[in-house]
Amino acid sequence: MNIFVMMKRTFDTEEKISIKYGKILEDGAEFIINPYDEYAIEEAIQLRDEYGGEVTVVTVGSQDSEKELRTALAMGADQAVLIDSEDLEELDQDGTAKILSVYLKDKNADIILAGNVAVDGGSGQVGPRVAEMLEIPQVTTITNLTIDGGKAVVVRDVEGDEETLEVSLPVLVTAQQGLNEPRYPSLPGIMKAKKKPLTTLELDDLDLEEEDVEAKIEKVALYLPPKKQQGKVLAGELNSQVHQLVSLLKTEAKVI
Repeated sequence: MNIFVMMKRTFDTEEKISIKYGKILEDGAEFIINPYDEYAIEEAIQLRDEYGGEVTVVTVGSQDSEKELRTALAMGADQAVLIDSEDLEELDQDGTAKILSVYLKDKNADIILAGNVAVDGGSGQVGPRVAEMLEIPQVTTITNLTIDGGKAVVVRDVEGDEETLEVSLPVLVTAQQGLNEPRYPSLPGIMKAKKKPLTTLELDDLDLEEEDVEAKIEKVALYLPPKKQQGKVLAGELNSQVHQLVSLLKTEAKVI
């Protein structure tokens, strides 16, 4: 099988983010593979091990993304591709999807996997946009995937329940938590990753110009959510607590 995974480099979810002049300060910040993309990478490796083939992990980003691509290779991917977008001033979901779809259009992929959302932006748009541009089926938020000949049987999360679908290959799926348990790179895997191919492409290599991927979204402001106020513990009998709560909702929270 010819399997591709779309990966994104994101801030560590445990990282304390600082913002200045409407931009996130990256100096000293820790970056990781987007956690939902880890599920996609793990699933791709398991599919490769069961059905044969090759796993290629591709990302759009700066040269700094090589570290996360090497991590994906250490997990077990066969090769990695970095599409360098460092010279672009702004890149939104549409532009990212266009770059990825142009790269993937002649790769004869059987399955393309991605994370359901990126933890930094949370839009969940890139995967579905790529599928639309490639004119192939798509299934989002999947929690199980099996291959049966030229078809895929997919279970997807639907707000507390699940839905089972059968789709023809090629297909693009986005991974939800619960699909699998991503492996940690082993020491032999880390050593092998150093010798695995990692290709860097420029927009010119894809016959794309900057205006082809110009951002359609304008970022108006970027700010951290307000800090949560310290909670209050109500004392006394239940009736007294109810009266205190109603009073606080009226006078302080002003919601009633």
